[in-house]
Amino acid sequence: MPDRTRLLAGNAGLRCAIGATGARVEKSEGDKASPAGTFPLREVFYRPDRVAPVRTALPCRALRPTDGWCDDPGRPEYNRPVTLPFDGSHEELWREDGLYDVIAVIGYNDAPPVPGRGSAIFLHVAAPDWGPTLGCVSIELPALVDLLGRCGPGTTIEIAPS
Repeated sequence: MPDRTRLLAGNAGLRCAIGATGARVEKSEGDKASPAGTFPLREVFYRPDRVAPVRTALPCRALRPTDGWCDDPGRPEYNRPVTLPFDGSHEELWREDGLYDVIAVIGYNDAPPVPGRGSAIFLHVAAPDWGPTLGCVSIELPALVDLLGRCGPGTTIEIAPS
């Protein structure tokens, strides 16, 4: 994404990456777009073998190697956490690349989920090359941990359409 992509948190502007195809109000599963709009942050997961527990007022728990997230629009578990192994399409949350060492779940398409509108939208660790996401928002790990320390119930993220 261009260097102009910023996450504004209070008076701070943080470099971030969003979906490879930008941000869209009309998002669909697999379009590689981040959802445009204002959404709550729901909960935080962290990988306990790599990072310390995240200090946040949001619900927070350690990831397990069996944690996944359903991205299969045909399943009743769509856009919900699942336990692996899982026979539907899903993302593994215990990743080797470090991108999910800390994850904040963005409350997009979850109350209730509408099949095909997009799933597994997270605020997570940015790739070392700042490459685009598949629909999430990503920032550097230290900034993410600091930001989540200032979040609690009622905190929202606004993603502007591109």
